[in-house]
Amino acid sequence: MSAKSTLNSYGWVPVSIHWASVILILVLLGSGFNSAGSDGVPANANGLAVHVAAGVTILGLTLFRIVWWVFWDDKPTSIEMPAWQDKAARAVHVLFYVVILGMVASGIGKLVLSQAAPILFGAETGQLPNFWDYPPRLPHGIGARFVIALMIFHAGAALYHHFVKRDGLLWRMWYGNR
Repeated sequence: MSAKSTLNSYGWVPVSIHWASVILILVLLGSGFNSAGSDGVPANANGLAVHVAAGVTILGLTLFRIVWWVFWDDKPTSIEMPAWQDKAARAVHVLFYVVILGMVASGIGKLVLSQAAPILFGAETGQLPNFWDYPPRLPHGIGARFVIALMIFHAGAALYHHFVKRDGLLWRMWYGNR
């Protein structure tokens, strides 16, 4: 399997970015919702430290993915499907980029405005602020729910193509030739 994509499948670089992003987004959702519901400062700080590190990593992967597609690789040709499905798939992918970048921006905004980073990373001790007191908190929470909806829609479409259409779409985003 080559690093770059072919006409029929994705290369190992985009496949790796895709699945690493899936794992990181699940970590982000879990740590974010867990920290939002946690009353204890130590658990909250530890969970948020993981959340911030995963957020910075997903930012790097997303920017690398965009640069990869713009400068180094072409996506495989679309499989045959109705035009509305193709448009919906493209819209979901674009929305993923927009929402991920928006989530990173609102997360950074919360950290900067709340000045919580020194507490999260052990440079200072003290109580974490109430993040609801900072304007980026609301769009961050809405964005998290939107990411969940996009993931459900995206995974549902992939599973539909795999089990109902049996058109090989899902295998294009996996390692090796199928």
